Parts: sequence; C-alpha cells; structure tokens
Amino acid sequence: MRMQISKKQARQFILAYQGLLPPRQLAGKAGIMDFVCRVGCLQYDPLDMVGTNPNLVLQSRVRDYRPQLLAELLYSERSLVDGWDKNTAIFPVADWPYFCRYRNREILYRGQEEKELNKAIPRVLEELREKGPLSSTDFVQDEKVNWFWGPAKASRAALEILWYKGEVIIFKRIRQRRVYDLACRHIPEEILFAQDPNPGEEEYCRWHVKRRINAIGLLWNKASDAWLGIRGLKTPMRNAAFASLEEQGEIVPVEIEGLGQPGYIARENIPLLREILTGSQAEPQAAFLAPLDNMLWDRKLVAALFGFEYTWEVYKPPSQRQYGYYVLPVLYGDRFVARFEPRFNKKTGVLDILNWWWEPGIEPSEAMWQALNSCLCAFMSYLGATGLERGNWEGADRLGCTGTK
Repeated sequence: MRMQISKKQARQFILAYQGLLPPRQLAGKAGIMDFVCRVGCLQYDPLDMVGTNPNLVLQSRVRDYRPQLLAELLYSERSLVDGWDKNTAIFPVADWPYFCRYRNREILYRGQEEKELNKAIPRVLEELREKGPLSSTDFVQDEKVNWFWGPAKASRAALEILWYKGEVIIFKRIRQRRVYDLACRHIPEEILFAQDPNPGEEEYCRWHVKRRINAIGLLWNKASDAWLGIRGLKTPMRNAAFASLEEQGEIVPVEIEGLGQPGYIARENIPLLREILTGSQAEPQAAFLAPLDNMLWDRKLVAALFGFEYTWEVYKPPSQRQYGYYVLPVLYGDRFVARFEPRFNKKTGVLDILNWWWEPGIEPSEAMWQALNSCLCAFMSYLGATGLERGNWEGADRLGCTGTK
C-alpha cells in the first residue's frame, strides 16, 4: 500500500530535504558540498542583481554564507565544476564521467559551428597549452564568425566549443568573464578519462531521472522544466524510467492529498519523510529564494502544493510583467508569503527593496516580522550591504535590519 500524506506534509518534506526547514542550518564549505551532492547540481545564470543564482540558492541554506566559499570550491579546490546538467550548472567534479553523453552530443549538436571554426580551435588550444589560462580577451588578432547570438570573436566561440567538449574547463570567472584552461591540468586523470558509468541509453535515462527527483526531493511524472537539459528525454522515455525505477525499488510513490497523481521520492529518503510525519516542527523562519532555486524547478508542482504561482519575468517586456524584472520568492515556515524586487548597488553598499508584494490573505504577525527581519539581516550580510532603502509598499516601515543606515 502506498504511503499517503497531506499537502502540508509534502511541503515540509521538500523543504526539509532542501535545507529550508529551517533555513540557513548548513555551515561552511562542508555544508555546501553536502547540499550540492544531495541535489546534484545548482543551475547557473549570470544575472547578478543580488548575487548570481547559485549564490542565492546557497545563502538561503548556509549560515553566514559568502560567495567566496563557492568560488574556492570551484576554482581553488576543484571539488565542484562548471558544466551542463540542468542547462548551465555547477556540480561535483566526481560526477564528470556521467556527462560523457553531454560532451559527445555537444560535438554533434554544434557540428556546423565547429566546422566553421576548424581553423580557430587548434590555434586556441595551442595558445592555452603555451600561455593558459586565458580568456577570449587575451586573443588579440581575432576574426569574427557567426555564432548562436550573432557575430562573435572566433576565439570566444572556439573556447565555448572546447568547453562543451570537455577539453577545457572554466579556470575562474572575473565577474562574468570566463577564463579557461585545459581540463587535464585541473581534473584528476581517473575522473577526466573515466568511462561513462551508464553504458546504455536506458541506464542513463534512469540515472538522470532519479537525479532530478533528488534535485527537488519529491517530484511527479509530468512534463516540466525540472527535466530540462536531459538530452533526448521524451515522455515515453521518462515514463519508462519511472516504471523501471519503481520496479527496482529505487523510487517510492507517495499519494498526496488532493493532487490526483503520485509524487515520487528516492528510497533512501524515506526516513526523512517518516521524520516529517512523526516529528514536531521548529518555530517558522524566513528565507529569500533564488529565481531558479531547485525546489522551484517544477512550477506546477509548487503551485499544486504551496498555492504559489511564480514566473521569472526577466525575459518579458516591462509592459507584460505582472511584478518586476528580478523578483525573489519569500518563504516563511512552509508557506510562500510574499515576493520582492531587490537591487544591490555594489559601489554604495545599499540594498534597495524596490517593491514587495504580499500573497493574498497574508496578514503578518509579530513573529513573522521578526523572522523576516532576521532573514533580511542575513541577506544583507551575505551581500556585504551596509545600507537599506525601501520603496513605498505596505509594511515597508516594519522591515529592517538593526545597525544599517
């Protein structure tokens, strides 16, 4: 007989799995690695209104988080690596062998562009061997070629092709500029040249479907953005993977009250679910979530469980936006209570909360205000913000952090 849980219990399980019930309980680099290994990857996006998406994900889970911690794991210790999973993503370097198909398929997918660049690629590789690490700005004599977004420097396109193929890695980032170096200089041979652990497409599909279930904690078998980046995944393949994983006992279906369709969790996470079903919850705390946070990857599931409709509107024209350009969800306990539009000025150190929208029916209690202000202080500390400005929105005078201007 399938386990049966309420929507509230499903919410609490996802949040506990995600390190958000309560938030900011992980610590340091060990906490970051524990979380990334648990969820598989963090989706990368270069937009930086209040930090990039991976940093926003981590500041809500890791106590006293600073972006330098992630940078060191990526570019000094090499425990993590930039690559392709949920689109552009960050994942443990130990997972490198599982993405052989990505690197091979990228060669085919971008074959026409590679043909046009067949003269530039050897030159770029030779430069990297002799002078690397390098970025595209280090190549002075450089012709233009047609690339996905339009004309681009041949060196930049060649570096990206080599990155897709896994011959180079991102050595570091200077703001959003990528500096590349040969992968063989930084990834251990036993990882770099390891065989794909999934020899066939069926094995690979099962592995990646389970990986995405674990990226959220609980997921249903429906089309959504949660499956983006799994190369070649179609509905029949996804259905077959779910059926096989369930038959093998690797995932377990859970009936959720009022959902009409089971959710699935990995077998190894059943103890956590049982804790949620039998344990008591701590005092609610607040967290500001990233727009591409793992737990938001399936927006329809979030709407079904949390009653929260969220669309990232950065690519919409201003006239078509319901809220704002870069808007973050606000979590309190196991509910989304608001969303807000922040901007951080790195020169002045001022965090500006341009707008704040309460969810329908939310009437903030004193305990909620205390939790929100504590969350804001942690958020400002993460940013290094020394000042705060607030727009003319309901409750603006109640939100603040002691010690800021």
